[in-house]
Amino acid sequence: MTAPILGPRTMLWLLPLAVAAASQSGFSPHGFLVVFVDGGFLQARGVEFTEGDRLRLALPEGASLELPLARVERILEVHQEVLEEAAKPLPSAAVCSPAFVPEPLPSGTPYAAELLAAGSKHDLHPRLLAAVVQVESGFNPWAVSRVGARGLMQLMPAVWLAYGLLEPHDPQGNLMAGAAHLRKLLDRYGSLELALAAYNAGAGVVEAYGGIPPYRETRNFVQAVLTRFCPSTPPL
Repeated sequence: MTAPILGPRTMLWLLPLAVAAASQSGFSPHGFLVVFVDGGFLQARGVEFTEGDRLRLALPEGASLELPLARVERILEVHQEVLEEAAKPLPSAAVCSPAFVPEPLPSGTPYAAELLAAGSKHDLHPRLLAAVVQVESGFNPWAVSRVGARGLMQLMPAVWLAYGLLEPHDPQGNLMAGAAHLRKLLDRYGSLELALAAYNAGAGVVEAYGGIPPYRETRNFVQAVLTRFCPSTPPL
């Protein structure tokens, strides 16, 4: 049995029901939030990569859904207690400008020249890009997450292909594509906090919640990047 992909506003109301159904069926309340490139998202009990670059989702009540991986923008691990929290509006925290500054990165920073080039092209501070890379992959260009994100900036196929990248493990190309994506989100929201949240959780999720969504992974990601980029940033 398959299930339709619903829009972000609809899914915001249905997520707690999906968690409750999974719990009543004896499944773990832990699961995955699958975010699609069209802004929709849904919760899955499990994800499995299949042949032909496809993704099979195990949904509550035994339903399943199979679709091309290229339709997926992001996959997050989520928890019942986080899903049930109300979204909490957060004040602006970052006090450092994300705009490009032609200053050298600290000595020994991996891919410093590539970070400067990507920052210059997309008007992003190289220290901000370095912070994202540190949190996402620890500067490992061969990093692959358990849900398929790849490279220095941990891009999903739908994202790297959208920016013309063919080899996600190429450091220069991955940085350029990731920087272009972050710049697009920053222009869209005008807020570094929201841009980082959308980078991690997907734009549709951020807009559905009207701010940084109450997912532990997303909030930890935003805080970790801001702390590295701008040490004077107060805790979220």
